[in-house]
Amino acid sequence: MSTAAGDAADPSGAPREGRDRPARRVRSSDADEFFSAQRTPTAALPDPEPLITNLARGVMEVFAGVREVDQLARWFAEDAYRKLVTRTNLATRARNARGVRATRPVLDILSVRHMSPADGVVESVVVVAGPHRTRAVALRLEGTDGRWRATSLALL
Repeated sequence: MSTAAGDAADPSGAPREGRDRPARRVRSSDADEFFSAQRTPTAALPDPEPLITNLARGVMEVFAGVREVDQLARWFAEDAYRKLVTRTNLATRARNARGVRATRPVLDILSVRHMSPADGVVESVVVVAGPHRTRAVALRLEGTDGRWRATSLALL
């Protein structure tokens, strides 16, 4: 028995894979929902305190000019990272205008306070004592894709 070129059977008589079923179209809204950032509940995330402490120390070192801001990029959401870069550039220009060299500050973490206003969200304040003044670093962490990311940063 011979088959036409457009038939769905191969020479062995078995139907070709995928030819008998109509193609399933994926809507872009389905793809966006599947591939976009997924919220993660607090129970599925690690303890946020070590990250809070390390981010506060890292932010202070970035502003002092002894750490590259790119080293913190993976822990910040896009908007918060852009604000951090802008603030870092301003601090660098101010330091250059005064003719002050970047030196590694000796930082002391005086206190870390955090609370969870909603599932998968942590708001925190870290009080950091530097060589000349004591600052407060306020952070908001949100659980996204199985890890914490800083979505807001304020240096007081």
